[in-house]
Amino acid sequence: MSSLVISAWSAISPYGVGNAPLRKGLAEGRDAVAALDRDIHEVPFQQAALVPDFTAAQYLGKKGTRTMDRVTALAVTAVGGVVEAVAEELAARPEQTALVLGTGSGSVQSIMDFTRDSLTGERPYHVEAARFPNTVMNRAAGQSAIWHRIKGPNTTVAGGSLTGLLALNHALRLHRGGHCTRVFCGAAEEFTTQRAWLEWHGRADEERGTPLGEGAAVFLVEPAEDAAAAGRTALARVGAVRFRGYQGTDGPREALSVCVRDALDTAGVAPEDIRYVAPLGGGGKLAAEEEQAVTDALPGAHPEWIRLRERVGDTSAAATALQLAAVLATAGERGLGPGEAALVTGVERDGQVGCAVLVGG
Repeated sequence: MSSLVISAWSAISPYGVGNAPLRKGLAEGRDAVAALDRDIHEVPFQQAALVPDFTAAQYLGKKGTRTMDRVTALAVTAVGGVVEAVAEELAARPEQTALVLGTGSGSVQSIMDFTRDSLTGERPYHVEAARFPNTVMNRAAGQSAIWHRIKGPNTTVAGGSLTGLLALNHALRLHRGGHCTRVFCGAAEEFTTQRAWLEWHGRADEERGTPLGEGAAVFLVEPAEDAAAAGRTALARVGAVRFRGYQGTDGPREALSVCVRDALDTAGVAPEDIRYVAPLGGGGKLAAEEEQAVTDALPGAHPEWIRLRERVGDTSAAATALQLAAVLATAGERGLGPGEAALVTGVERDGQVGCAVLVGG
């Protein structure tokens, strides 16, 4: 089976739109969290990390974007950043390119706004029909495919903070099942008043101090030989993606440690070869368990830790996708070098852990 590599990526983060702002923000160690305007955002959080000055009309044009919600606009823009790398191949055989996009619940704002309008209007059907598509979970993935003429398999994945890793894993399965030649995969999340209140009420007291963030990251995954033939640099080989469940508050450490060791064995990577570790983090007991699990699985290693959540807040469904992007941003234009590897991890409070190992060439 051919090795699958990441040969292009696109990120939209609280540092700005595009890969360069993410690289610069991480290099400077800059905090993207800022105070919220209380006249605009009536939410329980005092701070958040928003993509600055982002609108669908600005980045996608006014045509076709009047009713587009924020998470869809973020996704379509991020996918567009990767489409540029394979424009010729995509135009020639659009059915051979798949798209796997992760989301939280679609757009919570769109769902709740549409439902409210149906209850408060003079008649239940006195709603704006053009906004109904925004209420379905696969709106962002479907609109991204339509916008960029991607005609291969189209999949929406939702799995909390591990969504980005789950999307990557599904992308690998699609390709290895012979369903496509290449895959765009990633995840997107928006900041809205509705999401803020849901997150607030769903968190434990000690977790409420972490501000929310938003953003998107999308990756081009393809066979190494295809990337080489097209002149694209293999930034990293996808060594392994693994998941595991746990029970109770004492289970994450052991589950993630086993998960990481399994991924390292599958990828053929020694612990001391891990140069970067990008944990989900975020403070609290789960974050401490996560960090200890990684330390347990990497005895004798001294990697560089990329703590993205401390800089851009809790990006929920986009979190692990942005962690992957942060690794590539930190690694530089040429990606991971020979003998280098990176580890991305996450722990979900609902009982699942996951990790991915990226390997340099």
